[in-house]
Amino acid sequence: MRVAFIQTDPEFGRVRANVAGVLGHIEKVDADLIVLPELFSTGYQFKSRAEAMRLAERSDGYTVGALTGAARKKNAFIVAGFAERTDKRVYNSSFITGPGGLVGVYRKAHLFGDEKGIFTAGSGPYRVFDIGPARVGVMICFDWIMPEVARTLALKGADIIAHPSNLVLPYCPAAMITRSVENRVFTVTCNRVGTEERVRGARLEFIGTSQVVSPRGEVLARAGRRGESVSVVEIDPVEARDKRVTPANDLFRDRRPRLYDLEP
Repeated sequence: MRVAFIQTDPEFGRVRANVAGVLGHIEKVDADLIVLPELFSTGYQFKSRAEAMRLAERSDGYTVGALTGAARKKNAFIVAGFAERTDKRVYNSSFITGPGGLVGVYRKAHLFGDEKGIFTAGSGPYRVFDIGPARVGVMICFDWIMPEVARTLALKGADIIAHPSNLVLPYCPAAMITRSVENRVFTVTCNRVGTEERVRGARLEFIGTSQVVSPRGEVLARAGRRGESVSVVEIDPVEARDKRVTPANDLFRDRRPRLYDLEP
């Protein structure tokens, strides 16, 4: 199958323009799975929860509808980050949609920095979505720093982890190589580029470097730190189902959960 990321530079608050820009990219992409950045339609740096609530949408709103239409037209699946509104809460979420409509929504569990004053943290559970040629798990940006997230998705059968992001710290691209190796999965991290300084003294510079990594830690594609970018990579998701590190070592069978004290 073919997987793609579309690294974008959204303009804060211009939802329809940001969606239109992405639709233009999708029109030119030949892929079975397309991953977009975190909060791709709104931008990132909200000044308040009220502002986020105003720009957020329900999962049956405009952004999901527009990308579902594109997924149906391209016969592809799309993972994209958006600000999701419910009656009383706003979440930093990602949805996966396909030719048959909305498949599911994941709400970010590990909020980063000022996000804690804006969004409600998701409470799970982590889910893996069967899209036919592959099983796809979803996590969002700062979830990368918790190895339990990728491990949980892998244990639940993910061949590919889609990872919409708005990265500002430099560590994630290297860390996601480790996440791929330690779980024997493909990872598709789609970041954004550009800067935002909507809060005085809190300038954010997004690092780009979107990438696709193989179960063996090979960087199959990586974007630059600046500029919008589209990459498409052909992969075989079956490779992610072989968890053997050596003939004598199976990544999951060699685990010894009784030795791992997971209680807080």
